[in-house]
Amino acid sequence: MSENSIEVKVEAGVAELRLNRPKVFNSFNREMALRLQSELDTCESDPEIRAIVITGNGKAFCAGQDLQEVTSKELNPGFKKILEEHYNPIVSRIRSIEKPIIAAVNGVAAGAGANIALACDIVIASEHASFIQAFSKIGLIPDSGGTFFLPRLIGFQKASALMMLGEKVTAQDAEKLGMVYKVVSSENFEAEVKSLAVQLATMPTKALGMTKRLLNESMTNDLKSQLELESKLQIEAAQSEDYSEGVTAFIEKRKPVFKGK
Repeated sequence: MSENSIEVKVEAGVAELRLNRPKVFNSFNREMALRLQSELDTCESDPEIRAIVITGNGKAFCAGQDLQEVTSKELNPGFKKILEEHYNPIVSRIRSIEKPIIAAVNGVAAGAGANIALACDIVIASEHASFIQAFSKIGLIPDSGGTFFLPRLIGFQKASALMMLGEKVTAQDAEKLGMVYKVVSSENFEAEVKSLAVQLATMPTKALGMTKRLLNESMTNDLKSQLELESKLQIEAAQSEDYSEGVTAFIEKRKPVFKGK
């Protein structure tokens, strides 16, 4: 692997994974896709990492697939490999890692880049960010979980229109639609992302992970199954060190110190 396509910084329990191909708007090639998977695996296995941020260097968050790669006779891995070995595993990891994952969308998020962002637990966007389902403009269909997450976030009709028409959505409109958690001014963006990530990292992250699991299951469960899973996980959460600390701190009228255990 020849380029430093992902910059990693770990501080205060937060791992920041920064997509680092700014000259091509952080579009994915095979090297960056595999590297992101590897870094996510490291974040999952490291108990000191309790929250994850995915963001981009330069003007873009991620422009999706690097079209230079797919049009190259020498480098083109083919769409089967791109989907089964690049994007699908990334989205699956984002949803299966039981730690909060923030997409800090600093600029344009297009195609697979947009859908990877939407798969994250919390999406915070710079005022200059935008989202576009660019697939129809080159004769492709939305991938990377877009057809799963976007209709659930904003409704079937809006999602259908955005995917078919390929219209750009501003950060402000994305917030109104419910596509993102909130929009932050460009001047305060980095500080807001850091503050949010550190806040999550100091929370009872074992319970946050269970909450994420419940949300995942709610996508396909019926009410009976969901209630049963809530009961099972609540009993498990009540046996955690964080629950004991939270209750003790409440009684003692002090701020709790959670350890994610």
